[in-house]
Amino acid sequence: MYRHPSFSVEDQSLMRSLIAERRLGTIVVASSGGFEASPLPWLLDGDELHGHVVNANPLVELCAEEVPCLVIFDLADGYVSPSWYPSKLEHGKVVPTWNYVSVHVHGSVRVIADHEWKLRQVEKLTEEIEQSRPEPWSVDDAPDSYIEKMVSSITGLVVSIDRIEAKAKLSQNRSEADRVAVQEKIGAVQPRVGITNYMDDHWTR
Repeated sequence: MYRHPSFSVEDQSLMRSLIAERRLGTIVVASSGGFEASPLPWLLDGDELHGHVVNANPLVELCAEEVPCLVIFDLADGYVSPSWYPSKLEHGKVVPTWNYVSVHVHGSVRVIADHEWKLRQVEKLTEEIEQSRPEPWSVDDAPDSYIEKMVSSITGLVVSIDRIEAKAKLSQNRSEADRVAVQEKIGAVQPRVGITNYMDDHWTR
């Protein structure tokens, strides 16, 4: 990912917190026909990402042996109109752009067929997502036979992380007046769900 110095994110702990908050990431691996990509929910566990796919997913065969992969977490994005900039009235030297926050995980992926591993992964993923809900659903709420059938229909994925890189293009290269205007406008037309704190802390750098 090309990262201009103005937009590059270097804080590894921040990148990891953004992954954990977003959770849904698109894994991309090479195939004989080009590339295979699947958006999946992930659990970040140390230097690994844990996920699963249905057995029919081509990733199961492609990752039978450990292969390189990229997992992309796109957190938020929004169009920026030149008409929002106060500087448009000053000199007119403005053009449209697009703001976004994206985290890329580089590594290698392998499949996991072990039934108990898959069950634990599903249980933990469910617990983490459901814990903030008023009436959290648990895997234990479903019949054992049904859960056994569902777990048998999936294959686990483990991504061994080599490196993480991130980019937050949030108008940091504009004047303070332009940045404030963009923050107000884009916040009004597109809710900044999931990374509000990050944007509030970094938008006006």
